[in-house]
Amino acid sequence: MRLAFQTVCAFAILTCAANAAGTPNVDPDSLAALDKMGAYLRTLGSFEIKTDTLTDAVLDNGQKVQFAGSANYKIRRPNAFAVTVSDDRRVRRFLYDGKTFTVFSPRMGFYATVPAKPTIREMMATAYDKFKIELPLADLFRWGTDDDHRDDITSAVTVGYAKINGVDTDQYAFREGNIDWQVWIQRGDKPLPQKIVITDTSDSAMPEYGAALHWTTTAKFDDATFAFTPPKDAKKITIASR
Repeated sequence: MRLAFQTVCAFAILTCAANAAGTPNVDPDSLAALDKMGAYLRTLGSFEIKTDTLTDAVLDNGQKVQFAGSANYKIRRPNAFAVTVSDDRRVRRFLYDGKTFTVFSPRMGFYATVPAKPTIREMMATAYDKFKIELPLADLFRWGTDDDHRDDITSAVTVGYAKINGVDTDQYAFREGNIDWQVWIQRGDKPLPQKIVITDTSDSAMPEYGAALHWTTTAKFDDATFAFTPPKDAKKITIASR
């Protein structure tokens, strides 16, 4: 899972440092919180996530600029999703019905369809490994499984309490290679991630991706939600594999 550690106020920094002093770099309680979150997410058979996102880009002169966007996930386990990702520059739709996976660009009118893998997690992994398509929040479907990259985490810290989206949460910060990430997890028996921030530390500008998550855990969808019917003027193209 790849998320991030945002800038916090001086008091929070001092508190975080004090809590971490004299302890190993990887706090087992922080990893346990991720395990609890992942286990709960796998109990959700059908749900919807709406996100508000902020994404940094770095210009050729090194200046950092920011783009606002959104993403909408409609999920039906084990083998269907409809994802729409939008920002100031583009819109993309990703549809998976258990048989085919389709990428559609509404503004450009292009789409591509390939045979699908049997589960959501396998399809998302194939989309990235074969076609270099990484869906936002894909790591939420991996945590607590055999390919969650737990061993890559070199630092894990429990930052503390925060209220996100009007919900009581605990904030956790992690470091993994050139990625710093943090997640705010809802307290109680429904440990939903409420906010995610990812920082690329390999770039001196430290660009970030942030998302606030809004959940509907009881959403229901019919088959038509995940089926793709090309618009009249849409043009079919081929996805280039890596």
